[in-house]
Amino acid sequence: MSAIFDLRALAAGFPAEAERMLLDRRLTDEAAASARVFRIYKVIPPHFHTTCDEYLLVISGRARVKVEGLPEAVLGPGELLFFKRGVVHSFPEILEEPLVVFSVDTPRRDPSDVTFVDAGSGTVDSFIRTIY
Repeated sequence: MSAIFDLRALAAGFPAEAERMLLDRRLTDEAAASARVFRIYKVIPPHFHTTCDEYLLVISGRARVKVEGLPEAVLGPGELLFFKRGVVHSFPEILEEPLVVFSVDTPRRDPSDVTFVDAGSGTVDSFIRTIY
């Protein structure tokens, strides 16, 4: 199946508030790769994913990001971040809202694949909720 996605329209469609750290909208969900748009609502503590590499493209907003092996940076619209599976990363500060990101995970990332460095800083249930 093929599709065209309007990322700006999808970004504008997220609710203003959420109980989770982020809300996630899956665009594709193939074994080789999954594509998503998500909005970050709260600070994301240091964590990593065990099953996939991740490409993150900021659609709107700005945030401070920390990625193991890279200098701390501020990401804004049009900037792309890439990291391999197992690399610790976090969003310690949201500077401008709404912070919406387009993501490609290779291979597909199951929503439950999140490991927090400090186990007390989050759970799968507090981290993400997929909306359709």
